[in-house]
Amino acid sequence: MTHRNALGQWAECVATAQLQHAGFSILYRNYFSRYGEIDIVACKDEVMVFVEVKARSTAKYGKSVETISEHKQAKIIKTAQYFIMQHASYHHYNFRFDAICIDLKHIIAKNTQPDFSKLAYDLVWIENAFSLS
Repeated sequence: MTHRNALGQWAECVATAQLQHAGFSILYRNYFSRYGEIDIVACKDEVMVFVEVKARSTAKYGKSVETISEHKQAKIIKTAQYFIMQHASYHHYNFRFDAICIDLKHIIAKNTQPDFSKLAYDLVWIENAFSLS
């Protein structure tokens, strides 16, 4: 497993824990359709949240929150629309798109496989990070 994949999987676990701590039920992780992928699909009190998780091991090229492009947002929105179409039992839910962004505080070598859980990080959860319009 590459450093990038390991960091991404760890970040999704951290994001999942954050959502669960906030009372969300996790419906799917890594939901795929022909339009793209949604990292986490969660719900709470008839609110469906489609979550994009971003993590960066260095701020050299910007913070993780800066990496969710309009193209990526469009793919997530299309995938969410497909999800809603395929799961009629959720049609009455309110929907939103959140981002959970994690930036490690220390630079780590890309050729290592550190235990990310032992490293300090900043986490930002942005509710309604983007919308259909």
